[in-house]
Amino acid sequence: MDSFDGVIEFVAVAECHGFAAAAKQLGCSTSHVSRQISRLEQRLGSALLARTTRLVSLTQSGAVYYQQCKELVVGLQQANEQISQQQFQLNGTLRVSGAGPFAEQFVAPALMAFAQDHPELTIDMDFNSRIVNFVEDNFDFAIRYGKLADSGLIARKLASRSMMAVASPGYLQRHGIPTHPKQLTIHSCLISNNDHWQFEHEGVSQSIKISGRWRSNNAHAVVQACQQGLGIAYMPKSSFKTLVEHGLLTPVLEPYWSKGASSWIVYQNRRFLPLRARLAIDYLIAYFSEWRE
Repeated sequence: MDSFDGVIEFVAVAECHGFAAAAKQLGCSTSHVSRQISRLEQRLGSALLARTTRLVSLTQSGAVYYQQCKELVVGLQQANEQISQQQFQLNGTLRVSGAGPFAEQFVAPALMAFAQDHPELTIDMDFNSRIVNFVEDNFDFAIRYGKLADSGLIARKLASRSMMAVASPGYLQRHGIPTHPKQLTIHSCLISNNDHWQFEHEGVSQSIKISGRWRSNNAHAVVQACQQGLGIAYMPKSSFKTLVEHGLLTPVLEPYWSKGASSWIVYQNRRFLPLRARLAIDYLIAYFSEWRE
């Protein structure tokens, strides 16, 4: 039987579309990946990859070979992980990208509890709203909120997020209390993700274009601006819960609040996930299965 050397490297290059990205995914050097694939092609007597200075693509033979090999590689990885899971604690570094109060206040504590169960595991959590490149930035998964772009990534729903509109008592004394979403056009609104707010009433949805004196992609900054009386804010309920309970912010337009969007776990094709990432994702899904905003 021919050696299997180079098959894993070949599948990684085919799916990462490059030698450097595959090397990073596999945790080895680019030269090692190139050398292993060259030897594989020599043994097979056929070119599997077409290489240019800017692009790596599959040849016709390579495409056929990839279809046969990819499930073999997945099966081998899963078999290895099952044995490893039985014998060892999780280790290495789990890198997570998160953004917003939900990730900070709820996801981070959940991952802390996960880390307590795996004392040899290191967790590196980056709070940044930018779009991440999972290969180049080496993130295992990301926590994101709202409608997701069709990026080819895998997304699993983590929690539903109901909305709430609030303002400071001082702002409402000066400018009045809106009783219908259309009245927001004459109010100062605090803009976070977009300037179109979605409301629902008796099964009817409506979108209101708003404007205001403060715009920020940081939810904490929006909440602080709301406390300072700069306008009306409209975000998931958990953003305001404590401040509303203490009377520092006042809910408005309650009959029209949207059921909101969702928070998601987003990651690359599952075959690339190390065991620590798979178990962390499954842990978070179970952890938030009965969570309510």
